[in-house]
Amino acid sequence: MMPGRFLETDDYIEESLSNPLKILFQDEHLIAVFKPAGLLVHRSTSTLPHESILLQALRDQIGGFVFPVHRLDRPTAGIVLFGLNSFSAAKMVQMFTDRFVDKYYQALVCGFTPDRFVVDRPLEERFNFAADQASEVDNPTQDAKTEFSVIEQYEFPWETNEVSACQYSLLEIKPLTGRSHQIRRHLHHASCPIVGDHRHGNDEQNRWIFQKTGVYRMLLTAVRLDFRHPYTGELLTIATGRGSEFDRVVTYMRQFGSKKRKLGDR
Repeated sequence: MMPGRFLETDDYIEESLSNPLKILFQDEHLIAVFKPAGLLVHRSTSTLPHESILLQALRDQIGGFVFPVHRLDRPTAGIVLFGLNSFSAAKMVQMFTDRFVDKYYQALVCGFTPDRFVVDRPLEERFNFAADQASEVDNPTQDAKTEFSVIEQYEFPWETNEVSACQYSLLEIKPLTGRSHQIRRHLHHASCPIVGDHRHGNDEQNRWIFQKTGVYRMLLTAVRLDFRHPYTGELLTIATGRGSEFDRVVTYMRQFGSKKRKLGDR
C-alpha cells in the first residue's frame, strides 16, 4: 500500500499524468518517449477509468495515432518506442522479437554484486501482458538471460544491531531476452533485489530508503536503445537519464563514498 500522496516528478506519477511526455526521438516512422514509473503503457481490463495511460497521453499530445511495439512494467521508468503507423510498428515488433534491438537499463540493488555477472535462468511467463497481473494459466518456461555490470557501489553504517553496514550496487543491465519482469526476477534470484521493487524486493530495505530519501518508485530505468532504423538502416541510439527521483537516491548514496566505479554514468 502506498504510504501517502506524492507530487508528480519527471520519473514518477501516482495516478494522473499532468506534465507533457518527454519526447526523446521522432521521425516520420517512429517516436520514443520517457515513461514515468507508475504509468501503464496501454489500457487493460483492470485499469481504472481515471488512470493515465501512456499510449493515450502520447496520442493526445502529438495529435495522431501511435502503435506500441514493446512495453515496460508499470513501476519501471524509461524509454518506450512506438510506431507512427502500423507498418513501422510491425517492423519494430519483429526486430524486438528477433533480438535486433539492444536494451540497456540502470538499477540500484541491495548488496554488493560481482563486477560483471550473468543470470541465465529460464522463466515462466506468469504475468498477463496487458494487465501486468498473474494470469489464470501459466505459460511454458522460456529461456531468459541477463547481463549485469557494476557502475558504482556504496557502503555505510546500518542503523540496527543486526548488521554492521548496508551495501548497495548501481548496475548497468542488458537483457538478452524479453520475458515478463525478467530483470526483477533475475535480480531476486541472485539475492540482490531492486530497491523499491514491492513485488520481488526487500520490504525492509524499501522502507528504509523511503524514510531516508522520500523516494517510493522502483529504481529501475530503461536508459538506452540501440538498433538500426527499419527503413534507413541507420544505427540509432536513443538514450535518457535515470530520472530525478532515481538520481536523488544515488546522490544520497554518494555522500557516503563510492566503493567502485566501472562504467561511469551514461
